[in-house]
Amino acid sequence: MVETESEQSRLDVTRRITLVGAGVNAMLALAQLLGGVFTHSLGLIADGIHTLADLASDFIVLVAAHEAHREADEEHPYGHGRIETLATSALGLGLIIVGIGIGYSAGNRLLHPETLLQPTPMALFFAALAVFSKEGLYHYTRRVARSIRSSMLEANAWHHRSDAISSLLVIVGISGSLMGFKGFDAYAAIAVALFIIYIGWKLLWQSGQELIDSSLDDEVLKQTEEVIRSVDGVVNMHLLRTRKSGGNAFADVHIQVPAKVSVSEGHQIAESVRKAIVDKIDEITDVTVHTDPEDDAIAKPCAHLPLRDEVLGRLRRLWLPLEPYNDIEKMNLHYLDGQIDVDVYLPLKWSSNPDGVLERMKSLAKSLKEIRKISIFFISDQSDAP
Repeated sequence: MVETESEQSRLDVTRRITLVGAGVNAMLALAQLLGGVFTHSLGLIADGIHTLADLASDFIVLVAAHEAHREADEEHPYGHGRIETLATSALGLGLIIVGIGIGYSAGNRLLHPETLLQPTPMALFFAALAVFSKEGLYHYTRRVARSIRSSMLEANAWHHRSDAISSLLVIVGISGSLMGFKGFDAYAAIAVALFIIYIGWKLLWQSGQELIDSSLDDEVLKQTEEVIRSVDGVVNMHLLRTRKSGGNAFADVHIQVPAKVSVSEGHQIAESVRKAIVDKIDEITDVTVHTDPEDDAIAKPCAHLPLRDEVLGRLRRLWLPLEPYNDIEKMNLHYLDGQIDVDVYLPLKWSSNPDGVLERMKSLAKSLKEIRKISIFFISDQSDAP
């Protein structure tokens, strides 16, 4: 699979926005950690560690985005989109571990009140700086993530939002401590830890759903079905399935076309369905379309029926003594509802049906249990045969 211009653009956007986030996270983490130490705020230090986790996640995103956009190869025919899903899992797991560590540290201080420190008013400045910085990053990253359909970038956006909300909790904790409520800062740190664990679990759950090939949501499936049914030549559809892989989603569907259209026309209808889905459904990047001449969810199966060479061999043994057999120009087989319809093309001279020979051909063919119907068509010359 050759990397398209849009795929390269998606990779460039991912790199750019992730580098912006990494730069902000690096400066903010330094400010929070140093500020927390100098202002004696455990909550601010916890928040700084949370920001460091985001900084680490930014580097994971950069590496994963590069790997996920590698071209498909023989070992990975569907591309490398799962790398993005695995990276999202790693981010979620990392947040859970960080949250547990912060909660343990803060809880330990509450159990030993002599270790609690009183934060200074300057801590509020650093916490407020974090709120505005991270909330701005959240909106910026999420907007871009949705525009390029990147679950990994959206996960990173939620990390920015989690930092913003946790910084609000830190402000509450610092304010409480400044008003004389001893330990409020540590309680804020525990609240931050719980929030971090929740976000981490949510990301793990979402990426886990992708890894087990969960379907797209019902609204997207409904839109996809409407697109399929709108394509000229589609009689019906069934067995629509979708699965996500990083920022991509794959679909496969069975479409029913008129029973006796040519192979090339059936293929053209299927190709039109594929193109319509990819063009109109943003989430889906690739589609496999299976073409059916009937609704195989209802019709009798045809898998047990003999193939062309065997069918023609049986008919030859029955029809060889009859004179029209040697003049047959073409035969088409239609496998429908558990039996076979046969179209026979003869020169126009046999249209008079001398001595009822055509009825004998049909009668002999009916002795084959797999044959349902024989249709005979007449052509003026060989070039008229379809």
